[in-house]
Amino acid sequence: MVTRCNKCAKLSKRNLFIKMVFDILFAFFCLALTWWIILIAWIVSSFETRSNGFFFQKRVGIKGRIFCIVKIKTMKDCHNINNHITSPGNTRITKIGNFFRKTKIDELPQLWNILVGQMSFVGPRPDVSGYADRLQGSDKIILSIKPGVTGPAQLIYKNEGRVLASQNDPIKYNDKIIWPDKVRINRRYIENYSFFQDCYYIWKTIVGGNVKY
Repeated sequence: MVTRCNKCAKLSKRNLFIKMVFDILFAFFCLALTWWIILIAWIVSSFETRSNGFFFQKRVGIKGRIFCIVKIKTMKDCHNINNHITSPGNTRITKIGNFFRKTKIDELPQLWNILVGQMSFVGPRPDVSGYADRLQGSDKIILSIKPGVTGPAQLIYKNEGRVLASQNDPIKYNDKIIWPDKVRINRRYIENYSFFQDCYYIWKTIVGGNVKY
């Protein structure tokens, strides 16, 4: 069920409530099952990177609010590099970091972001400043819900790193081609929202394969 506002469908209070309750309960359940994996990954990453094994970064959340996302660190620190795009072959990625990325173990700490209400399991991916916070007009509907760990745009662009690595100017390609398409996909996700669709995206994230969209 959705309601219409300014020619865009926003999630109803009922759907927002169901989504919130599901996120909290499922995040608590997943943390209870995976806390030991997160702990081991943090210890291993701390040794390999010789720093805190958790990676913290400011991202844009619901209503444009800035929050700090937490992940397992998979790259060596390099303070003079400020590029948000990371290709699979980046030499800064550690050996165990490659494994964490392929298995999505590096994403597990985001369960905490979900549990404290900063993120959802499904939604637009939280990006760094300069993207979602600069949306205009009806595109700002993307900021009406919490960002997600997974979602249709993330699944459709699951090989985004390889695509960008093949471009002469990956930042320009991302800004001109990929980002606008993600905005379109995420708008459609919100405008046609259903709880069962969320379950479908979570399932496809776990089992893999192409997404029907």
